[in-house]
Amino acid sequence: MELKIIRKEFTENSTIGDFYIDNTFFSYCLEDMIREPGVKIAGKTAIPEGRYRVVIDQSNRFRRAMPHILDVPMFEGIRIHNGSYPKDTEGCPLLGFKKGKDMIWESKLAFNRFFDILYLALPHEKAWITIEREVA
Repeated sequence: MELKIIRKEFTENSTIGDFYIDNTFFSYCLEDMIREPGVKIAGKTAIPEGRYRVVIDQSNRFRRAMPHILDVPMFEGIRIHNGSYPKDTEGCPLLGFKKGKDMIWESKLAFNRFFDILYLALPHEKAWITIEREVA
């Protein structure tokens, strides 16, 4: 399974992009602000662009099985989850079906649908996520 985030909207508070599953648009994605390579402010920095493996494993924070983005340089515990505002991300991508400036809506619905799709796919295939900036 190939997941992709294409980052499109950038503010001093957040990054909003499009989230794809196997090249099909699924939802919007809210992340923290992008910073210069090598610069990280804990809980307020988007993860670096790149391609990463995604698994489902137990999250101590959420106390349940959650999608986990592995081997992100300078980051630990990056999960795809629900939330609506930059304060909810702590570096993690959030999913939502509607968007506004520095926020997304219908996040629980988007996350639950995504989780079900990923959960059903993982026994049969590996999942990867590519994170990139929109090319003008």
